[in-house]
Amino acid sequence: MSKIDRRSALGIALAAASAALVKPAAAQATGYKDMTPWPGVVVREYEGETPSLIPGFKTVSMRDVIMQPGAKTMGPPMMNAMICHITEGELRLQQDGKTFTGKKNFVWTCNKETKEQAYNDGNVVAIMRITDLKA
Repeated sequence: MSKIDRRSALGIALAAASAALVKPAAAQATGYKDMTPWPGVVVREYEGETPSLIPGFKTVSMRDVIMQPGAKTMGPPMMNAMICHITEGELRLQQDGKTFTGKKNFVWTCNKETKEQAYNDGNVVAIMRITDLKA
């Protein structure tokens, strides 16, 4: 192993420190439209759909459901199949009569017409990222 001089060591230390301070964004900053369907709930729809390679689905799109502490959704039937992912916080979910908890990085699916209601019982903002699979 070769020796590292002070200047190289300082450069490496600064690079490591600045990398440690960078936190990835929880939600995209541009190219979206926000709606507030229920108190304390913002649905952020991102622009564009992408063709799907999954049989039975023509396109995919993405949106975030951003829920303030104490907020809940009303449980409408799903308009299409989707993959859901908790990117921040924690949600209590009721899906077709079953209750489960989605903690950060939890992933689950919903089919068309699935009824699901989400509750943010915590004290931090929760974000559910949804990938819509459109037939």
